[in-house]
Amino acid sequence: MRIFGLIGKKLTHSFSKKYFTEKFEREQIKQVVYELFEIPSIDDFPQLIENQENLKGLNVTIPYKLEVLPFLHEIDPAAERVGAVNVIKIQENKKLKGYNSDYYGFKISLEKFLAGNTEVKALILGTGGASKAVKVVLEDLNIPYRYVSRNSEKPDILTYNQLNEDFFSSHQLIINTTPLGMYPLIETCPEIPYHLLGENHYLYDLVYNPENTLFMQKGAENGANVKNGLEMLYLQAEKSWEIWNE
Repeated sequence: MRIFGLIGKKLTHSFSKKYFTEKFEREQIKQVVYELFEIPSIDDFPQLIENQENLKGLNVTIPYKLEVLPFLHEIDPAAERVGAVNVIKIQENKKLKGYNSDYYGFKISLEKFLAGNTEVKALILGTGGASKAVKVVLEDLNIPYRYVSRNSEKPDILTYNQLNEDFFSSHQLIINTTPLGMYPLIETCPEIPYHLLGENHYLYDLVYNPENTLFMQKGAENGANVKNGLEMLYLQAEKSWEIWNE
C-alpha cells in the first residue's frame, strides 16, 4: 500500500484528501491512499517521515511551505526560485526532494486565461506567501509586474491609495493573492478602484471558495474578464501526482 498525504497545522477543510480519494476511485488506482497529517510543529516532521514506512509523497500547506525547506535533501529549481515547497517526493533511502506545483498550476491556468495575450503588465495584490509563485510565473512569461500592499515603505511596492487611472490603463492583469473574499468572509475584497476597470482587464483571484468572489463580481460588473483559483488548484494537484510517479 502506497501512502500519500498532506501536512499542515490545521487540515479540517482540506481539498486534497477529497480530491485524491475521488481520483483513485475514478481512475481505479489500487493499493494507494491519501491521508491528512496534522502536525503542531515542523519539528515533528522528521518523526512523521520515520514512522510512515510506505509514505511516498506529501503535499505541504500553511504554515510549513517555508519551514520544511531545511529538512529537504534536494529542491527543484523552480521551487528554489519561488522560495517555497508544497510537494515533497520521498525517494529511496527516504531522501526528500521538494517541488512547487503552485507554480505549474498558476502558469498553465494563467496562460489559458490570457489566451496568448501576454503583452500585458500586472499588478500583484498582496506580498505574502501566495504571491511568490505568481511572481516567478510572471517573470518566466516576461510579464512586467508591480506589487500592491496595504502598507508599504518600499518604493517598488505600491499602496492601494496610489492606484489611479494611469496604473489601470497601463496594467491590464490584476492578480489577487490575498485571502480577502475567502469563505466565510465573502463580503470582503481588495480595495481597488473597480470603476476604472474595463473589457481589456483580466482579474485573476487565487481564492476559489466561493467560486465567484466579490473581487470577481465587481470586476465583471465593469466589463473585466475574471477567473478564480479553482483550475489552478486542480492543476497543482495533478502536477503533484505526476511528480510522485515520474
